[in-house]
Amino acid sequence: MSGLSDREKAFENKFALDQELKFKALARRNKLVGLWAAGLLGKADADAYAKEVVVADFEEAGDEDVFRKLRSDLDAAGVSISDQDIRTKMVELLAQAVDQIENQ
Repeated sequence: MSGLSDREKAFENKFALDQELKFKALARRNKLVGLWAAGLLGKADADAYAKEVVVADFEEAGDEDVFRKLRSDLDAAGVSISDQDIRTKMVELLAQAVDQIENQ
């Protein structure tokens, strides 16, 4: 029975680690996409804007809250960019964020 219990504990630990890495990757992606958008928006304080994007992700589960913030801010600033381009950038930067976390 001990072997089964050890195996269960190992799966629980792996799940917890995977969830932690997912959270870190999404937070890093949100910061990177915030920095990218800050450049498009001409923000003087790109880091402050990136933090706003990170905070926006806590509104609801998933990526839609971040996407809505970016879309709204870009529209308000008159930046012409498609929804698909924003979503593509979010995917690209998630891959970059994962690489950065794995190579720390």
